[in-house]
Amino acid sequence: MEKAYKLLAMQEGISNKKAKDLIDRGLVYYLDKKIKIARAQMPNDIYFRVEELDKVKIIYQDENIVAINKPALLDTYELAEAIEEDETELIHRLDRDTSGVLLLARNSDFLEDAIEAFKQRKVKKRYVAWVEGVFCEEIKIDAPIATHKQGGKAFSEINEERGRPAVTIVKPLEIQGKKSKVEIEIMTGRTHQIRVHLSSIGHPIVGDERYGSVTRSKRILLHAKAISLLGYAFEAKEPKDIQKYK
Repeated sequence: MEKAYKLLAMQEGISNKKAKDLIDRGLVYYLDKKIKIARAQMPNDIYFRVEELDKVKIIYQDENIVAINKPALLDTYELAEAIEEDETELIHRLDRDTSGVLLLARNSDFLEDAIEAFKQRKVKKRYVAWVEGVFCEEIKIDAPIATHKQGGKAFSEINEERGRPAVTIVKPLEIQGKKSKVEIEIMTGRTHQIRVHLSSIGHPIVGDERYGSVTRSKRILLHAKAISLLGYAFEAKEPKDIQKYK
């Protein structure tokens, strides 16, 4: 028996650090089961399957802004390296699991204007997701969200006393069996807002075990489809796992 990340490092001929990172990203499988704990003890003769990340695609760029379609399972801090842009700053962020349109500023003046637009809620963001259950009617969720650390990671919850205002609008798009595709617009930008709000109405995002999903998935099936600010409007093509469920 040996730790999973050490076995993977030997199998792939990579460093222990790189092997651990691949497991932490959710890219390593044994048969059809994702390896979640890098230090888990496993048989020495086990053979892992390693998924590859999709490539970062540039949607648009000019002297002010770079808009990209971020693949799932890529951290936002790695984007500048991925697109070979040293002089850019992130305007906003997406969770590692979330794919979709992400914006970087190319100069400080535009960055300041963009940050102010977010503060003034003059930015429109639209997402699509697959959720648990049959979702049939449009709903507006107005419930304050509080965030704290749990196990070293951010965890959010609806909290009437300590929470900050959060508003999410959810519309049905498609139903497939006991899963539904929905469109989401957020009026605010709290940590894990979409995930918490959807969970609170009994429709957690598929693959989001942290917030109640009972379905295994390679990632949380959430995609940032469109964003508009300061006269710009961008849309990111849906990846295959969002276009159609299974």
